[in-house]
Amino acid sequence: MKFDLKRTLAIFCLLALFLCPLVLVAQDDEKPTFPLETIYAKRKPNPVRKILRNVKFSLSTGYGKTYMSHKLDDFGIFQRTGFDPMIYPLGMAINPKYSNWINQVSLDTLAVQPDSFLVNGDTATLGFKGKGFNIPLNLTIHYEFLKRFRIGGGLSYEAMFLRQFNPITYTDKIQSFKPGSPNGFMLRYYGMVGASFYRINNYLFTGDLQIGGYKPGKNFDKSLMKRGIYFNLGITAEREFSENLRLFVRPSFDLKKYTLDVEGKPTVHKMNAAYVQVGLVYSIPELPRCFHKDCKIQMNHAHGNKEYRSRVHPFYKKQNPGYGENHPELIKYKGKNKRKLNPY
Repeated sequence: MKFDLKRTLAIFCLLALFLCPLVLVAQDDEKPTFPLETIYAKRKPNPVRKILRNVKFSLSTGYGKTYMSHKLDDFGIFQRTGFDPMIYPLGMAINPKYSNWINQVSLDTLAVQPDSFLVNGDTATLGFKGKGFNIPLNLTIHYEFLKRFRIGGGLSYEAMFLRQFNPITYTDKIQSFKPGSPNGFMLRYYGMVGASFYRINNYLFTGDLQIGGYKPGKNFDKSLMKRGIYFNLGITAEREFSENLRLFVRPSFDLKKYTLDVEGKPTVHKMNAAYVQVGLVYSIPELPRCFHKDCKIQMNHAHGNKEYRSRVHPFYKKQNPGYGENHPELIKYKGKNKRKLNPY
């Protein structure tokens, strides 16, 4: 048989053209055969928004109850029937006498009558206890880090209403009284630290401490008043509605006191308080909202080389940024349908 070189070369070339692509695909089957960057945009996160997503703004209000008390070791008490009790410094004449020593000091020269009752603080335990209630409006800004800790500060502006003060001894001889100008406002400013200690599903529990100062309103004579710092210890229970919105309840207890100068002698007043506050926590989303008005994509997505969050996500509703879940529970499982064994 005669060897045909031209025919052999032609067959070899055809086999090479057919087998080479198969060999290349087999050797490099993990690499895409087209550039993915033409379909999937590379995410370019905004560093400012990335930081701001951990900054939380909270607004709350609630109810507080103030527990006030003081002792009058350096004073005596003068009680005349039909009048509020008055105090006078020990070691001085019974006149002048003073009233409103809770928040303002008022001079009085009421005359002593035969039926008047007098007792000195160096021979008996003298003092008064009283209560009040508060309605606070509180604004807090804090930063959360390591998924557990938080640090920040805030302002609180609250209405304060003082009520009746009762004597701690000689209750049958010393009358109760209500301070002059009992109603007013108080401004509080503070720094805060906290740490989350327990989570169950969408509920998060955090212990926090506030340390700051306070400034009473015009119903307190601040020229005679010396204030210190106050401490507030509380537990915040948060319910997460979405990645940007939470509802919280915070019971807490205040420790604070002040001194009021009466004739050169300071009287120490404790003004502790218990609070229950309810409010909302909001944070700025990391991604901007999609600018296309007709865009209905539920998950985080890209337009060009920038990434956006869905514009159909309610900010108050939990969403999975990977696939969205505007309707996580089907209608067939809601209401009366959920009682059926087969809801179809």
